[in-house]
Amino acid sequence: MQRNAKTVGCDGMESIMTTTTLASTKATALMSVLFVAMLGASTVFLTGFGHSQALHDAAHDVRHSSGFPCH
Repeated sequence: MQRNAKTVGCDGMESIMTTTTLASTKATALMSVLFVAMLGASTVFLTGFGHSQALHDAAHDVRHSSGFPCH
């Protein structure tokens, strides 16, 4: 068996595994960024079209359920 000078290890598969791992890491990072972007866009969209009294009541209820005194 002839060994390639650029690969390290006994089976020569390290460069293939490293490339797959980098591609998987990039895909995971991209999916995370897309998820956060969609979450932020939906939050802005929903609060932009919500009624102010309903948003106030929701924030007030969250404060009470979290244990923060508000009045």
